[in-house]
Amino acid sequence: MAILERNQTRRDPAQGSLPAPAIAIASVVLSMALVAVGNGLMFAYIPVRLGAAGFDPTWAGLIVTGLSAGGLAGCILTGPLVRRVGHARAFMVLSALIVLSNAAVGAGPHPLSWIAARALYGFAICGLFIVAQSWLNDVIANTIRGRVMAFFYVAYVAGLGVGYSTLALIDIRAADAPLVGIAFTALSILPVGLTRLAQPPPPQAAAVALARAWRISPVGVAGMLAVGGLSMTISGFAPIHATAKGYSQADVALLLSAMPIGTLILQIPLGWISDRTDRRFVLVAASALAMVAGLFALGFDGGALAALVVIYVVWAGASESIYSLASAHAADRAGKDDMVALSSSLLFAWSLSGFIVPGIVTGLSAVYGTQAFIHVAIVIATVFCLFVLWRVVAMSPVPAAETGNFAPMTAQAPLPVDLAFPSEEQRRADS
Repeated sequence: MAILERNQTRRDPAQGSLPAPAIAIASVVLSMALVAVGNGLMFAYIPVRLGAAGFDPTWAGLIVTGLSAGGLAGCILTGPLVRRVGHARAFMVLSALIVLSNAAVGAGPHPLSWIAARALYGFAICGLFIVAQSWLNDVIANTIRGRVMAFFYVAYVAGLGVGYSTLALIDIRAADAPLVGIAFTALSILPVGLTRLAQPPPPQAAAVALARAWRISPVGVAGMLAVGGLSMTISGFAPIHATAKGYSQADVALLLSAMPIGTLILQIPLGWISDRTDRRFVLVAASALAMVAGLFALGFDGGALAALVVIYVVWAGASESIYSLASAHAADRAGKDDMVALSSSLLFAWSLSGFIVPGIVTGLSAVYGTQAFIHVAIVIATVFCLFVLWRVVAMSPVPAAETGNFAPMTAQAPLPVDLAFPSEEQRRADS
C-alpha cells in the first residue's frame, strides 16, 4: 500500500530475507490483470443488457449501489478471512465468488438477483485487491516497491480498458459476457495457484478511527470521501446514462474503454508536480478540473460521441487523481505510529462514500433522470475544491523534507490497509 510504504519497513532483502522472484511477483500482477478484463466487461454489460431488455435505468443504479455495499463489506471482512485461511486460499475463494456472481448474471436479466450477484462481486473484488496488494507489499523490497505497485495499478487499469472494449464484440442478448467473465476469472486463478511467492504471516487487525484520522489530515479524509463518491458515480453511472440516452452498444464500449486512459495520463504529471510543491495546490487543480469536465459533460450531454470521449477521459482522470494525491498528502501529515489507524480510516471513508453516494444518485435518477449523476459529481468536486482551498489558507504546508514520494494509484483499487503488516521492529517487540 502506497501510504504504508513511505513509513514502514517490511521484509526486505537488505534485512536478510531473499528477494521475491520476478516471475512470482508477476504472477500476482497477471492474475489481477486477467480479473480486470472480465470485470470491465461485466461492468459495461449490465446496464446495456438491462436497457436492451426494457428495464428502467433505476435498476442499474440499484445494482451499482449493491456492488458498493458489497465492497464496503469486503473492506471489513477480508482481514478475518485471510487470517483464517491465508492469502493464496483467500484469493481462490474470492475468485470463486466472482465466478458465482457472473454465473447468476448469466442466468438472465433478473434485476433482483443481479443486485445480490453484484453485491457478492463487490465483496469479492475488494477482497482480491486487499489480498493481492498486501501480498506484494510484504515480499517486495523497499527499493522497488513503488515501481512494482505502479505497474500493478497500470496493469489493472489496462485490463479494465480491454474488458470495456470487449463489450462491442459480444452478443448482448446472449450469455456471452458472463461466460467471458467466468473464463477470465478462472484463468486468473492459475498464476496464483502456481506461484512460488512466499505466504506472508497472518495480518494484524487495524482499527478505524475517523476522528483521529481527521485530526491528522482533514484533506486526506475529505479526499477519500470525495473520490469514493466520484469514482463510483462516474464509472458506475456513465454506462447507465449513455445507454438511457440511446448510444449504441459499441458507443458505450468506446466511451468506457477510453476513460482509463485519463487515469494513466493525468496521474503521472500531477504526481510529479505534487512532489515539488504543496500537494494541496495540486488537489485544488485536480478537483477544479473534475468540476469543469463535469460541466462540459453536462453541456455536451447527448452530443457527438468523439467530444464526450475526450471529456470523460479528462473527467475520469482528474477524479481518480484525487485518490492518489489525497493518500500521499495524508501520509505526509502522519507519524509512523499513526499509519495503520490512518490508513484503515481512509479506506473506511472511501468505502462508505462509495456506498452512500451511488444510493443518493439512484434515488435522484428515479426523479430527475439518469443525468442526475453528472450534477452530483460536479457538486462533490466543487465542495472538495473549496474545502482544500480553505485548508491552504488555514494551515501551513508540510515541510518538503518530511514529504514522501507520489505513487500512481486508482480509486478502482482499495488500499490494502485491513491487512497492514507490522514493521520488523514491531515484530521483534511483539515476539
